[in-house]
Amino acid sequence: MFDSLSGKLQNAFKNLRGLGKISESNVADSLRDVRLALLEADVNFKVAKDFIERVQKKSVGVEVIQSIHPGQQIIKILHDELVDLLGSSNTGLNLSGNPACIMMVGLHGSGKTTSSAKLARLLLKQGRTPLLVAADVYRPAAMDQLATLAKQIEIPSFVMKGETDVLKIAREALEFARANNRNTLIFDTAGRLQIDEPLVQELVRLRDLVQPQEILLVLDAATGQEAVNVATHFDQALNITGSILTKLDGDARGGAALSLKTVTGKPIKLAGTGEKVEDFEPFHPERMASRILGMGDVVSLVERAAEAVDEDEARRLEEKMRKGQFTLEDFLEQLRQMKKMGSLESIVGMLPGGADMLKGADLSKQEREFTRMEAMICAMTVKERRAPQILNAPRRIRIAKGSGVSVAELNNLLNKFNQMQQMMKKMGKLQKLMMKRGGGGIPGMGRR
Repeated sequence: MFDSLSGKLQNAFKNLRGLGKISESNVADSLRDVRLALLEADVNFKVAKDFIERVQKKSVGVEVIQSIHPGQQIIKILHDELVDLLGSSNTGLNLSGNPACIMMVGLHGSGKTTSSAKLARLLLKQGRTPLLVAADVYRPAAMDQLATLAKQIEIPSFVMKGETDVLKIAREALEFARANNRNTLIFDTAGRLQIDEPLVQELVRLRDLVQPQEILLVLDAATGQEAVNVATHFDQALNITGSILTKLDGDARGGAALSLKTVTGKPIKLAGTGEKVEDFEPFHPERMASRILGMGDVVSLVERAAEAVDEDEARRLEEKMRKGQFTLEDFLEQLRQMKKMGSLESIVGMLPGGADMLKGADLSKQEREFTRMEAMICAMTVKERRAPQILNAPRRIRIAKGSGVSVAELNNLLNKFNQMQQMMKKMGKLQKLMMKRGGGGIPGMGRR
């Protein structure tokens, strides 16, 4: 989402890095580009103005550290102020109630229902027992959508089809939760316009009834400047506890994220980073600031890898690689684990300098190739995956037809896999030789 802003800030930094000394005039000239970049990203005008003033004040008054270039020192100040602008640190959810109640509120189409399911899945992984409550009685099929998502993530949902009294649904949902030991209720409320006062008052009555620990405003990151008005109105009516930004993987300019905390005083707690139910994560201001400034987000990447990759399975595969026993079945498992980490674009974007690597790169082509590889291996029998040497011409023709590729593409995959196997066998032999000579083996292979 922040690609455009990040690119413009990188250009502004070129001028900052060239500063031989810090003075009020040259800092002002360099920060003018930063201010323009923020305004073009749809950051609230007052927020951008105050941000630049704080950076300028700290930059001019700062004592330059001898070993650091003056321009680099200003970039550090920019980073720290950006972290502060986004909320300083991650603010967790308050789940102290018994049961704890969370109200999801926002405009039509902001992604409340999907975010409710994503949040339920996240809480389930943290050891909670969530219950999704269908409290949207206005949108056709809203209850069906929530029930479908709940089934997909194997979490119960409370649905009263045909009932239009939101308060009655809430009361019965609370009774159901207590009777079935569900310790967290997530109320998916109907979308509404901030000017729709009767519907906003319905939310107020629901809040007064369930006494939620969290009232989370779900905002589409593409809302831009209007997000500030929306957040202000909902906060005044309901006293929200925080917000969830959805569609951070889109091409929105990012102004909403940079303006929300300052305008409402309430933190961004969670972020939706894709369409899948697993594309949801706590919002970390420091990590987001690093991404915006092109410094990457290695911590989030490591966390994502740890979640996607089973450690015992990784050890087993490493052992098979070392012994030259790696099969197409193992290769398929690795492809699937990599897909769990998200798109290639999102993975590369988390690396330092990732934004530059992504310029002009078409990673979707590589992703399509991975999908075709998966299809080819899935079209094989278990025996064929484990012993690809038995793949004669008739078998290859059958597999190619079954996976919708040409025989030449299948041959190409098998040739690459064969080369990879040969390389692994050579590394395994080298490992054994080094162990015999007391060299300790190849670093990272077979030694823990």
